Amino acid sequence: MDVCSSLVTDGGSRATRALRALICERRMVPPPRARRLVQLFLGLALYGVSDSMLLLAGLGLDPWDVLHQGLSRRIGLGVGTWAIIVGVAVLLAWIPLRQRPGIGTLCNVVLVGAVIDLMLAVVHPPHALASRVALLVGGVVLNGVATGAYIGAGLGPGPRDGLMTAWAARGHSIRVVRTTIEVSALAAGWALGGTVGVGTVLYALAIGPLAHRFIPLLEIRRPTPEGAAAAAPAATAGAAPGRPGQASDRTSTQPRRAWRQR
Repeated sequence: MDVCSSLVTDGGSRATRALRALICERRMVPPPRARRLVQLFLGLALYGVSDSMLLLAGLGLDPWDVLHQGLSRRIGLGVGTWAIIVGVAVLLAWIPLRQRPGIGTLCNVVLVGAVIDLMLAVVHPPHALASRVALLVGGVVLNGVATGAYIGAGLGPGPRDGLMTAWAARGHSIRVVRTTIEVSALAAGWALGGTVGVGTVLYALAIGPLAHRFIPLLEIRRPTPEGAAAAAPAATAGAAPGRPGQASDRTSTQPRRAWRQR
């Protein structure tokens, strides 16, 4: 029994079971499902941890977290809570662009912000400069790994990345679109009081090469028909036609029926 089958047959209300079945029927989680889901949730959790490391370092944030921190300082609520609110707002902007979210997109909106607020509630920021620099560098590297993990799971981009790709798909340069979006978020966050510093520059310079390295490394590819066809002869090698062990319609169904009749 695969992951989708177990999700549908497990307990829960009728609406919950229907939602689980809908996810599987529409192939929102293509095989290998268990590995994709584990990698998605682990990647998103690590992304939230890496963001909180940058916040605890206090030496500068990535553009979107500058915005989230600025909103938190000006209005209130936690930085992670604002990450969720802004994520929902960006996701709503997908509607006129006719961009469809994946299960990874929806999980991204909630999980990253929740982990940020949890980390900031239980971990106190260090005072020593060496510790802050270590947090900064470690957070940037971990952010690259986490980006590769959740994107490599292939279950949908984050709301901000999806906005960028949807806008670029309308004939605009992806470089211009990304720069415009991130500079706008950075400027708005800085105006609201978000932290811009050496960490912001380091993140801008390092995240591209890190993502370029880790996204292909952690990408989960879908099984191809050619691969399945190549695997079939290997699985049936050495088995004579009509004998047990041969993976064919004849030997997998008819002998069982005959055995039951006996």
